[in-house]
Amino acid sequence: MSQQKIKDAIANKKMICPSCSKPITQYAKYAETIDAVRDGFNVIEIDSNASRVTLTCGNPGCDWTERTEYWIEYIID
Repeated sequence: MSQQKIKDAIANKKMICPSCSKPITQYAKYAETIDAVRDGFNVIEIDSNASRVTLTCGNPGCDWTERTEYWIEYIID
């Protein structure tokens, strides 16, 4: 689901580069992540699902690229 959201945001030019303020054109290295934290005897278990992606601006004159879990912050409504 997250990967489709990223694809749609890039296709619709709604993911904006923080460096040049133009739409981001590429992404790579998409990965779903699952983190688990256990307290000693498995009394407390916290699982969180997230996704990590490498975003690349790709616009002429801008070489911004970032590997992030917070890709949703670059999407405008």
